[in-house]
Amino acid sequence: MTERGGLERRRLLGALGAGAAVGIAGCLGGSGDDTDDSGTDDERAQVYEPTHEGVDEGPIEFTENQRCAVCGMTPTDYFGKGQLVHENGLAAVFDSPGCLFAYKVSSTPDSPVADAWTTDYETGDLIDATAAYFVLITDEQAAEDPMGIDPRPFAAREDATAFLEEWTAEDLTEDDIIVGLESVDMDIAAIYRGSRLPIE
Repeated sequence: MTERGGLERRRLLGALGAGAAVGIAGCLGGSGDDTDDSGTDDERAQVYEPTHEGVDEGPIEFTENQRCAVCGMTPTDYFGKGQLVHENGLAAVFDSPGCLFAYKVSSTPDSPVADAWTTDYETGDLIDATAAYFVLITDEQAAEDPMGIDPRPFAAREDATAFLEEWTAEDLTEDDIIVGLESVDMDIAAIYRGSRLPIE
């Protein structure tokens, strides 16, 4: 990563952190402010729990009875659904990649993640999230996402790069803005689900 790229990423994350108090509806659950009505301190201090057990391997079939482990919405109602399974057979489903990020950084079952899947933004196919390329867009008005802003997952890096080249709403650089799931940390997850992350 270049020094310029590193500065731009820090500036981007800093601006996003400062802007977390500006709320949108849907998965963000309110204003993004730690004092909003999206949950008490006790509720927000807890980690997210898996929603399924006994999953030997995945992906499992999505059904209308499932609820997102982070926001409680029905994954089948949304384009960006995904899921994750732990080595011990516990699993969780999500309605969006932003919720997958939130679960990944704030869920601590006593078992590592075995596999994860997300929906390719271009094809709509369920893809391996552990090998996917996520474009970290941040412009809420340009995105027009129904559940709050979400990263854009792609199976191939060239597709992620092509999307980024056409995304004119922001001045983003490929080195800082296309990441793998392993790079998602609390700062990145806060871009998309800041008000749904446990408070420290």
